[in-house]
Amino acid sequence: MKIFIKTYGCQANISDSEAMAGLLKEKGYELVDSEDKADFIIANTCSVKNATQSKELHYLNEIAKTKKVIVGGCLTKTINIRKYIDNVTAVFDTNSINKLPDILDNPHDEFSNEKEKNRLNLPLVRVENDVGIIPISQGCLNHCDFCSTKLARGNLRSYRIGDIKRAFEKAVDEGCKKIYLTSQDNGCYGFDIGTNLPELLDELTQIKGDYIIRVGMMNPWHLNKILPDLLESCSSDKIMKFLHIPVQSGSEKILKHMKRIHTVDNFKFAVKLFRKKFSDITIATDIIVGYPLESEEDFEETLNLIEEIKPEVLNISKFSSRPGTQASKLPQLKSEIIKERTLRLTFLYQKIRKELTESRLQKAI
Repeated sequence: MKIFIKTYGCQANISDSEAMAGLLKEKGYELVDSEDKADFIIANTCSVKNATQSKELHYLNEIAKTKKVIVGGCLTKTINIRKYIDNVTAVFDTNSINKLPDILDNPHDEFSNEKEKNRLNLPLVRVENDVGIIPISQGCLNHCDFCSTKLARGNLRSYRIGDIKRAFEKAVDEGCKKIYLTSQDNGCYGFDIGTNLPELLDELTQIKGDYIIRVGMMNPWHLNKILPDLLESCSSDKIMKFLHIPVQSGSEKILKHMKRIHTVDNFKFAVKLFRKKFSDITIATDIIVGYPLESEEDFEETLNLIEEIKPEVLNISKFSSRPGTQASKLPQLKSEIIKERTLRLTFLYQKIRKELTESRLQKAI
């Protein structure tokens, strides 16, 4: 039987798809590189944005006309897939990846509230041979009121350092030069099992080999709990000088409504310390434009923050009202307002990028 896996979303989703592919290959299924060659399409979905959901549902409706389709990923816990697509063969959630061969052998829906078996033990088929994507946990400790990923992934379940080390060593032995440590929030890694991210990094950087580690997203309030030790751990030449720390808004009022816990000063403090210690670091952050309670004054505070911080990478998202979240129950801003604010923030970021590029050129001369 020939299988094509279609993946949407983040590095964690790509890692999930690599595990799906590994499991299926081990069971004798043939993995193909296009829908045309496949008997079954497995769609690994993302639930973060409305725009992504629309693309996914359009794709699934079209492909289901000619192919058997099985739908997994975060979207399956956010909406009732069968309400939108009639011809789905099976649906499964992120806790049921290890059961995928059984779902294919005997098509049925599979949802599990039990803690999934250690995903690090699953066989893999990597998307890129020189890139090892290693999930260090599933779920998070956060309760952000706009986020649907929490509904899909649940509470924090950290993997043991020993298990992560074995997966890491395997990736290095197989020729991976870049290792991405991913999760829904790397900042709170280990809080549920009596360890933390710096302790993990100190163990991993002792492993011999030709590789560089990129640490994935960390929310500010968890990052601040481990900040001194993390700065020291990141001093290793094995750690990429890259910090992804999403602030989401420059307004204290909006952060409080979002249940983000951290303050703007928490964010600025972490960025300041990382830049002080690593002059060549790349700072990445995220902004949600048009949160339901965002006033013009709130948005101006966001613009001021980005102007002050000048991040090398800025991920701008228009607010998406996601099913099942608290923010979806609030009065929504007009789309025209969100579009106008998004353009203003985009123009500001383009200006900052130009300034940073010109500054680097001057230093190089």
